[in-house]
Amino acid sequence: MRALVVDDSRPIRIILRKNMMDLGFEVFEAADGREALARLADLGRVDVALVDWRMPEMGGLDFVKAVRAARIYDGMPLMMVTTQSELEHVKEALAAGVDEYLMKPFTKEAIREKLALLGIEGP
Repeated sequence: MRALVVDDSRPIRIILRKNMMDLGFEVFEAADGREALARLADLGRVDVALVDWRMPEMGGLDFVKAVRAARIYDGMPLMMVTTQSELEHVKEALAAGVDEYLMKPFTKEAIREKLALLGIEGP
């Protein structure tokens, strides 16, 4: 199973990487949406992308819209992992094509539960 972690915060990427690796995933990283699109171009589809909302260059919402516009990534699960907790942000992310929404701070168990909701179980 492969995961792409997209967050401009290196400490958050490290935490997500460790949690996802503990759950049995091979993890790739990107510091913003533009870099994440380039990573996907190299990697092809991943089993899940965990995406921050606010990032320089290209934010998470624009990344989600770009992924959803590309047929090659049809059905690829996207999870927004963010501090944006307002209901309007959740609605906007879901409308853009996010499959799940996880609030920071998070636990490994919370990630596992969201992945299970997506039908994704680590080995």
